[in-house]
Amino acid sequence: MSEAKEENIKDKWFKIRQLFETRFGKTPDLSAILYVVGMRELGMHQDKFKKEEKVQLMHIATCRILSTSGHYRLIGKDEKDWPVWELVEKLPNQDMLEQEMYLRHHIINYFEEEELI
Repeated sequence: MSEAKEENIKDKWFKIRQLFETRFGKTPDLSAILYVVGMRELGMHQDKFKKEEKVQLMHIATCRILSTSGHYRLIGKDEKDWPVWELVEKLPNQDMLEQEMYLRHHIINYFEEEELI
């Protein structure tokens, strides 16, 4: 990856983190960003979620952001009206750092598509 492209990605990631800092008053980690994306995709903004539901929200977000690369496909909703995703294409075999960077790129794409940055 070129140095200019890498800088551009860093700038966009910084913008996303700033958005969260402004809105929530603290710097988010990757899990917090996924949690909020999951809430946004669910369309329910309740104050309290059970621990299991929080994990499901992060899963919804992960599936949604990776769907743009063809990894997941939305197949419907469950009995609670939560989105159900199907794995279509396996994710690349990556170490932890590469996985995080892959997710960051997809989160940036999501925020751009949704015109949030």
